Formats: sequence, C-alpha cells, structure tokens
Amino acid sequence: MVLQKEFSLPPYPRGYHIITREVLQQLPEGMPGRGMLHLFIKHTSAALAINENADPDVLTDFEGIFNHLVPENLPFLRHTIEGPDDMPAHIKAAMIGSSVSVPITRGSLNLGTWQGIYLCEFRNNGGSRKLVATVFG
Repeated sequence: MVLQKEFSLPPYPRGYHIITREVLQQLPEGMPGRGMLHLFIKHTSAALAINENADPDVLTDFEGIFNHLVPENLPFLRHTIEGPDDMPAHIKAAMIGSSVSVPITRGSLNLGTWQGIYLCEFRNNGGSRKLVATVFG
C-alpha cells in the first residue's frame, strides 16, 4: 500500500521550526501498522531534518551555526538577483537535504523521545512551503 498527500505549510519566519504536529495532521488516513513515511519538500531554499525537539535553544543554535558556515554577502557569489539570503539558502538546503524518512510502528511515527521534524527555513521571506508525504506500508 502506498498513500500520498501533498500539502502546504503556512509561511514561517527564517529559522528552524519543529513541524511534527503539522505533518501528523496532514498525513493520509489509514496509516499502516508498520511502514515508512517519506517527507519531501518541493523547494531549493528550505530543508527538512530530524533533530532535538525539547530545548528551543537548539533551534537558535542551528540558525547561528549555519549562518556562520554560510554567511550572506560573500563577495564571490554570483546568484544574487533574488537577494543576499537566496544563494546561501540554496547552499544550506543542499547541506541539510530535501527529505526525511521516519519508520511507522503500530500506526504512529516511531521518532525517538527527543526527536522532531524540522522545517529549516533559510529565506527571510520564504513564503508557504509545499511538502509531499508518502506513506509506504
């Protein structure tokens, strides 16, 4: 069985956001007892990740680290027509990735105790983001 649903997240400000609840609300009905969720973001300037969901400082630290690694206004960047945050956003998205996979066990996402699904928004005004959830089971 394969179930698939495309949905949009509302605009989030630049930064790292735990979206586990939003994803759960959008999952297709009829989750299998066992299987896999594959979640894909249809954008090149935002990413998905799984990481700490308990301490909000982690979200702030991620933003700080990635801004340090890939700062804006690097003099050698050529793709600048969409603003100084655009090319760094593409690089950060390539570093983190466009999808995550989560096991499904007993009809629920089998995340670790301290794990959540992140939307990593790298643009100052990224807008609504489209995701595709595919459930295999």
